[in-house]
Amino acid sequence: MMSTLCLASQSPRRATLLRQAGYDFQVFAPHVDESPHSTESPTALVERLSAAKAQAAFLAATAEGIGAPVLLGADTIVVLNGQVLGKPQNRRDAIEMLLGLSGKTHEVITAVTVASPGSEATRVVCSRVTFCPLPLSLVQAYCQGEEPLDKAGAYAIQGQAAVFVKRLEGSYSAVMGLPLHETSELLAGVGVHPRWMRL
Repeated sequence: MMSTLCLASQSPRRATLLRQAGYDFQVFAPHVDESPHSTESPTALVERLSAAKAQAAFLAATAEGIGAPVLLGADTIVVLNGQVLGKPQNRRDAIEMLLGLSGKTHEVITAVTVASPGSEATRVVCSRVTFCPLPLSLVQAYCQGEEPLDKAGAYAIQGQAAVFVKRLEGSYSAVMGLPLHETSELLAGVGVHPRWMRL
């Protein structure tokens, strides 16, 4: 029986990346409490959340009768000087986040988990992003749109905020939310390949 790949995320960016890489998949959006634990490191946080999303989607997929599901969960955070920046609560919060990132280098940490019956594996990718100095007027103009509101750190590297990025060290797709190289390795490990490799 061929495994059914299930993406445990409502993120359109993760779905786009997975689709562009040539994978066929279904989308599940299980609810997971993303609140950090008091003593949890940023890396431990993304590892725990990516695994929790995959596990919750596994239960949802099996409840719907999907045979041999392979679940893909991921989580991304932005870290500046050891502080985790989540999604902004509103435009004012987004402006404050971006002004804090202005002219500085921050980390984007993404964890990806692949779970299937009898196995689970997680990989963590850390990238470093350096922003140019951002004038207040530029940040305010950017935050008038919807782009920053549902993004960790209040920006989308693949969107208009690409003009903020002076330097990127690491994985572009991981900063978007899904490290494709590591994801493909994990999926290959459980026998899931993009359609173009099956031709």
